[in-house]
Amino acid sequence: MAQTIINAKEMVWVLDPSQPFAGPVRDGGIIVARVSPGCWGAMITPDYPSGHEVTKPIAVEGADVGDSIMIRVRKINVLSLATTSGTDVPQEGHFVGDPFVAKKCPSCGTINPETYVEGVGEDAIRCKKCGAPVHPFLYGNTYTILMDDERKVGVTVPPQVAREIACDAAHFSALPPESKQYSANLMARGDLPGLIAPLRPMVGNLGTCPAVAMPSSHNAGDFGSFLVGAPHEYGLTEEQLRLRTDGHMDINEVVEGSVVIAPVKVKGGGVYVGDVHAMMGDGEIAGHTTDVTAEVILEVKVLKGLSLDGPIVLPRACDLPAIVAGRSEEILNRARRIASLYGFEVEDEALPIQMVGSGKNLNEACDNGLKRLSELTGLSLDEVKNRCTITGQVEIGRLPGVVHVSMLVPRKILENVGLWNVVASQYDYACQRA
Repeated sequence: MAQTIINAKEMVWVLDPSQPFAGPVRDGGIIVARVSPGCWGAMITPDYPSGHEVTKPIAVEGADVGDSIMIRVRKINVLSLATTSGTDVPQEGHFVGDPFVAKKCPSCGTINPETYVEGVGEDAIRCKKCGAPVHPFLYGNTYTILMDDERKVGVTVPPQVAREIACDAAHFSALPPESKQYSANLMARGDLPGLIAPLRPMVGNLGTCPAVAMPSSHNAGDFGSFLVGAPHEYGLTEEQLRLRTDGHMDINEVVEGSVVIAPVKVKGGGVYVGDVHAMMGDGEIAGHTTDVTAEVILEVKVLKGLSLDGPIVLPRACDLPAIVAGRSEEILNRARRIASLYGFEVEDEALPIQMVGSGKNLNEACDNGLKRLSELTGLSLDEVKNRCTITGQVEIGRLPGVVHVSMLVPRKILENVGLWNVVASQYDYACQRA
């Protein structure tokens, strides 16, 4: 029997459509999840075949292949007190093919070995079989950031404070009981002290289960490309990679009040969430940011018959780029006067959507996002490019290859695909025009 509210506690590393989903949650129901930190904790935990730990996918009642699920982010509560992050360098000899997935003990050669912790620092995590340090990634420039009790601001700390935090790493991370990852705070690094960073919590990995098993951190075209022809059990073909759902977006507009519309590629959808960041600038330039434990509350709604290849993001109105923000009555009236002089009509009813695109690099990601917009709207690719140039734009979600393409879409097209009411509600369109 479907539940109105689901408490998502079980964590997974691999999104596998052959495994049973949690739930189901009712169409229109609520998911409450306490998620563990994203990248670094999972990355330094050798028996994790993924760079992320996310909630077990949850089935949504009535969601069938070819539908979409609207996921509204109602709340993000940061629970961690401190987190450690920085740039990374893969360490040869400590992985096979992919340091996120096939981690290897450099001494005994065990793949994804069980480990234990001895002390703090990069050599603290050791193979249970032979005792050798296992760290598929070396930290580059690395910081530990400490947050205030109200979770309003973070400040990066000096090395001696980072070491004190490392001695109680899991406490400062507020790791959920269900989490099996090591806290990144174990690294005891403070290379960038005194930096002030106000919190703006956002969700980096949010979406639906892909139609082929893949590590949760690789559910996008850039990281997913590492799986193509990979020499480990999660290797995929190019064709299989197209079954992804691009949940690992790292788009910093996915905050409280935003909406993600995710494709359903397996029955039930399999909504999952993870990889919350305390703050992140466009592009996630360092490759990683402030991964935190958080409580995330989501509202889910099935959109029947809306067939998507990848996600759509509807940011908060205040986060929309100016070029696609609502047109004022003054602008509309000026446009109408121009049109009336020559006897033609203007598109005075249009609303913005952001299509996610991903690929091996930003060019491929942009092409992917534009193609998806063309397929959704029925407009030619050339027309989409023109519209996205003069009434839209491309923004970087994550390097090397996730973007979100903004475009103003005419009302008739949004109505034809069943999105007008959804988008109008997000941007309070009726009130704007009253």
